[in-house]
Amino acid sequence: MQILNIKGIFYEVDNNKILNNINIDVEGGDCISIVGSSGCGKSTLLKICADLISISKGDIYYRGKNYKECNPLDLRRNISYCIQSPHLFGEQVFENLEFPFKIRKESTNKNRISALLERFNLDKGILDKDIHSLSGGEKQRIAIARNLMYIPDILLLDESTSALDTVNAQVVEEYIKDINKEGVTVIWVTHSLEQSEGIFNKRITISNGSIEKVEGIR
Repeated sequence: MQILNIKGIFYEVDNNKILNNINIDVEGGDCISIVGSSGCGKSTLLKICADLISISKGDIYYRGKNYKECNPLDLRRNISYCIQSPHLFGEQVFENLEFPFKIRKESTNKNRISALLERFNLDKGILDKDIHSLSGGEKQRIAIARNLMYIPDILLLDESTSALDTVNAQVVEEYIKDINKEGVTVIWVTHSLEQSEGIFNKRITISNGSIEKVEGIR
């Protein structure tokens, strides 16, 4: 079943065409990597899928319903977007990990927090740390954990392991692989050709704002 349909998407800024007639049909359970040179439009495409910026022309559908007819809050709960440069807020790490529960007006699930910290190779003591004392890799893993406190329908990842060493990048990849097997649809922008072949069933190459090719990997 198709979960996301991108139909004739154009995105322009000051007459500069960033995306040019993008068409993608995403099946539920797909694990798609998006590759291409810097500035080709990869991150812009993810932001459009996350309903963070408005398209200049075209349509995008979630489960057959046009984004224009969807409640933005519902979209952002079902389609989770991890940005490349993680932004943590407040003073302590715990504030970030309890946030998904607070905005849903639900009790903080400390067992879920502990489980994700362990899965992402982070000690529970990090919860009391000042966010400004964290390394780039710790911030990145905390940001991913924050996005995954509630498992989304679609997970959008923008270079989300770029600050991680090989071991921790693999830890994150394995978790993403596991939730994909459970049905989560994944769209992952990566600069790494090796990563783009690792856990994915499709790879989309973007060049100068257009789709250059779509490949089945497995």
